[in-house]
This record gives sequence, C-alpha cells and structure tokens, in this order.
Amino acid sequence: MTGSGTSARTDKAALRDAATIILLRDRTTTPAILMGQRGASAAFMPMKFVFPGGAVDPGDAAIPLAANVSGTCAARLAEESRTSPDTLAAAAIRELWEETGQVLGRPGVWPDPPADWAGFAATGHLPDASALQFVFRAVTPVGRPRRFDARFFLADAAALATDPDDFELASDELSLLQWVPLEEARSFDLPFITEVVLAELANRLDDPGPPERVPFFRNDDEAHLVTRLGGVSPLAG
Repeated sequence: MTGSGTSARTDKAALRDAATIILLRDRTTTPAILMGQRGASAAFMPMKFVFPGGAVDPGDAAIPLAANVSGTCAARLAEESRTSPDTLAAAAIRELWEETGQVLGRPGVWPDPPADWAGFAATGHLPDASALQFVFRAVTPVGRPRRFDARFFLADAAALATDPDDFELASDELSLLQWVPLEEARSFDLPFITEVVLAELANRLDDPGPPERVPFFRNDDEAHLVTRLGGVSPLAG
C-alpha cells in the first residue's frame, strides 16, 4: 500500500502546465485546423498528429503581452489554477511560434527579450493574446511518461501577423505541418484527447464568442471525469 501511494504522489508531482493553440481558418465555409506530426522518437505522443503546443516555461510568466485574453476566458483560466492566465496565453503563443513559425502578435519594439522569445521578438512583434479563446482543459492520464495539465486555446487564422501558409521559420519539432479540413481530421492518427477536443470544436463553429463554461477532462485517479469550469457539472463518470 505504501509503495502504491508513493508512486501515485510522484506521478502527480510530475504534472506540468501546458498550453495548446487550435488555429482555425475559413470557419464559415470550409473550416480547417493547423496540425503537424510528432516525431517517431518523441517521448510524448510519438507519430501522432497534434495541434501546436507544449509545456509552460518559467520565463513565460514575465512576458509583456500587447493585449490580454478576454475577461471571460481569463476567469475560466484562473479557476483551479496556480498559473496566471497571462502566463498560459504567453506559452501558447510561444509554442505556436516555435513549432510553426506563425506569429500571433502586434507590431512593437521588444529590446531585451528572453532567449526563448528572441526569434519572435526579431519579427518586430509583441505577443497578442486578445484573439485567444480558452475552450478546453485536459490532464494527461496517470502512468504516462510525461503528464501535462493542458489548456487549449482557439484562435482564428485571420489574427495571425504572418502568412498562414508559410512554415519556413518553424522548428523541426512537428513535421507535415498542414491545414487539415475539419471534416477530415479524424481520419488522421490522433491522440484520444485531440478527438474529444475536435468534437467540442465542431459543436462551437456557429458560436464565435468565448464559451462561458469550459470542459475540463480531469483524468484523475478515481474516474475519467469531465466537468465544466464556470459552473461545474459532471458530464461523464
């Protein structure tokens, strides 16, 4: 019993905050989302097609945002979280830049950026979180080699300061970067939670505003419980 309890505590201690961006284009006509494939040697979700995203870095807490997330989204992000909404938004924008070369920002001078943000700053932009909508939160199941408490943001491709079809500045973390038609996305090799998020997104296409209540896939030890941030009520047990 003691060993089992210690293992569970260790697993929970390894949980890291993370942020992901779902970029959506042509929402009202032929909606498509930006995805890429993780490498075969990746420790987390190898070979799966995913949205751009990753763990929050310590430096993300001090990033000057040109604009913040909306009040509704900020309130939902703050629920049951020790990480500020601005930090989570900054991490999402940084990961988008690193993995795709896309800039979600406004023109601005940034004289002394942290090393992780130097490339972004060199484009002449400050990160802009005003287009981000907090739409989903999920915790990686216990027992996985890496575990994240991931916040999923939705943003329209029209908010990008860069050409949405230009991935020349992307890192090599994701390959086969492409705009995937939403109706075809489930034919790709996806993580389970990505399928869940896609189903939620499909239900939100007719509603451009930020959700008042955000699904939270908890994946705790007792049950794969889904609740809603902003008026919590179980959806599944």
